Amino acid sequence: NHKGKYDRIVSVGMFEHVGKPYYRAFFKHLHRLLKDNGVALLHTIGRTTGPGTTNPWIARHIFPGGYNPALSELIRAIDGVPLQVTDIEVLRHHYALTIMHWNHRFQQHRDEFARTKGEEFCRMWEFYLAASEASFRTGQLVVYQIQLTRDWQQVPETRDYLYR
Repeated sequence: NHKGKYDRIVSVGMFEHVGKPYYRAFFKHLHRLLKDNGVALLHTIGRTTGPGTTNPWIARHIFPGGYNPALSELIRAIDGVPLQVTDIEVLRHHYALTIMHWNHRFQQHRDEFARTKGEEFCRMWEFYLAASEASFRTGQLVVYQIQLTRDWQQVPETRDYLYR
């Protein structure tokens, strides 16, 4: 319901919870919120194996309603919305390292979690972290960063500006 216009919009870790039926609506809304010279960045976990389903255990215990999209599903949802894809970056092992650090910190405070959340929660969380890290290390999951704009001339042609 927001009516403002923005020159920059960044979505991190939210798209996985939008739901497949709402992908196109998400991108249409993004288009409405962007100024004519605006640029958006979508940062989402995605699958490399093509469209599929969420693991039933993950859907039940970790992310009810969550889904990690395939790149083809993202592009299909963007197609027809007046947004230009100006860059796609695939972060391969980055998130495996993030999860490894989460697990390390969790283990440092495991006793406290066991007291407050219970042993069953701890085992479930350890399983989730281990399986997720393995999924990123083996390339089943990646992070997609998709840059979108209303006007492709608003962004540099290369990523050189990132490395100066």
